[in-house]
Amino acid sequence: MKILFDEGVPRQLRGLLPGYQITLIQEVGWGGVKNGLLLQLAEQNGFEIFITSDQQLKSQQNLKGRKLAIIVLPYNRRKWMPLLVPALKAALEKVQPGDYFELPPP
Repeated sequence: MKILFDEGVPRQLRGLLPGYQITLIQEVGWGGVKNGLLLQLAEQNGFEIFITSDQQLKSQQNLKGRKLAIIVLPYNRRKWMPLLVPALKAALEKVQPGDYFELPPP
């Protein structure tokens, strides 16, 4: 499963999720790209899951008909990322194409 981390997601979260194919937006050169185009680019490039901390994404974008599953983190503070790992792994195992899932705070 190909996962794309949004710009606001701390990089070290990738290190807490071994075994997953995770790419940072900066690594594909999409830094600064707005959400609508970003979601389109992610789908066109074979990403299956988009992980973000943007709590406003659902209200700012029309997500109907998306193939990309979206997981929204409750915060993006680096020191608290380890607390999210169990719930995030569970979400990654059950999320389906087109799903929108907001992780609750631990």
